[in-house]
Amino acid sequence: MTREILCNARLATLDGPGYGLVEAGAVVLERGRILWVGPEGDLPGDHAQAPRRDLGGRLVTPAPIDCHSHIVFGGDRAREFEMRLQGASYEQIARAGGGILSTVSATRAASEDDLVAQALPRLDAMIAEGLTTIEVKSGYGLEQEAELRMLRAARRLARERPVRVRTSYLGAHACPPEYSGRPDDYLTEICLPTLRAAHDEGLVDAVDGFCEGIAFDTAQIARVFDLARDLGLPVKLHAEQLSHQGGTALAARYGALSADHVEYATPEDAALMARSGTVAVLLPGAFYTLHETQMPPVQAFRAHGVPMALSTDCNPGTSPVTSILLTMNMGCTLFRLTPEEALRGVTEHAARALGLPDCGRIAPGLRADLAVWNVTNPAELAWRIGFNPLHARIFGGAE
Repeated sequence: MTREILCNARLATLDGPGYGLVEAGAVVLERGRILWVGPEGDLPGDHAQAPRRDLGGRLVTPAPIDCHSHIVFGGDRAREFEMRLQGASYEQIARAGGGILSTVSATRAASEDDLVAQALPRLDAMIAEGLTTIEVKSGYGLEQEAELRMLRAARRLARERPVRVRTSYLGAHACPPEYSGRPDDYLTEICLPTLRAAHDEGLVDAVDGFCEGIAFDTAQIARVFDLARDLGLPVKLHAEQLSHQGGTALAARYGALSADHVEYATPEDAALMARSGTVAVLLPGAFYTLHETQMPPVQAFRAHGVPMALSTDCNPGTSPVTSILLTMNMGCTLFRLTPEEALRGVTEHAARALGLPDCGRIAPGLRADLAVWNVTNPAELAWRIGFNPLHARIFGGAE
């Protein structure tokens, strides 16, 4: 790819304090990377002859990243939406055989082609808002072949669309019906062998689990994390979503990339996360859908310097959200994040939650994954509801 200059732009680089704003800025791109960033008037002479693209004063930010999604699944759970409105809780639905297990049945019945075909419209909605990187979890198969099929489908998404996909193995998502009351047997006979098989096939970038009263306890999750460590894979964890089970402390002990949901995390948990470098991934879509009232300890995360990422948590039951922009608004409205925290949450801190040091900011040497918006004020991205101001999406330097 030849060198190109994006010019006449307002840059929210996130490389520095605040938004890292550069007025009348320019970004030099070459071979899919950012070569130079700064005020257009300071362009070095050796860049001056490169072709220029005038962005008309528009805002340029790092491209959004979705660091927690379940977009590969079969079927839908619209009926549960009705049930919740009639008063049923998430736990009641799960214990009655609904929830995750209803999606397990539909996912097991779907072919790899089916899973890809159903996921692509969700992914397209995200790409339309500038998304360039997405994490995709397994966890709705809960048997070896179905879990592997989900991960293969997730890998295929990156071949079907111009997007970077990171996969997380979530075999410890729920105990399937055939192992009801025998979670340790499920881990021994299905979950752990499937993780080995997925790793052998090159299908796994990270390992996740669901630490909750309706899922797995800390000792059981530790078994999964021990194998992940043996395989050289980083870990993440659904922790402290519905109650305080000690999952966040466990995640910190294993140096997890992230602890996700964390509504019931404590200031002590925040201190542990700060020491381990674990990102807090906030998921306001699930909080909204489930009508939760326990907010994550945002002020404690701020006080301890814990990075806060934001994600859609796109899934069929508790967060049927495919809009990263709506997620930013929810993060501000529901969790009282600032617009700057929301923008960093879907860029810089989302990249960190995936262990990706090469994106999430606009800085020399990083990937040229950028979003150009028909706005000038960065706060407008989190302010609007149901409006997409994307002008252009640049993925690896290409539009």
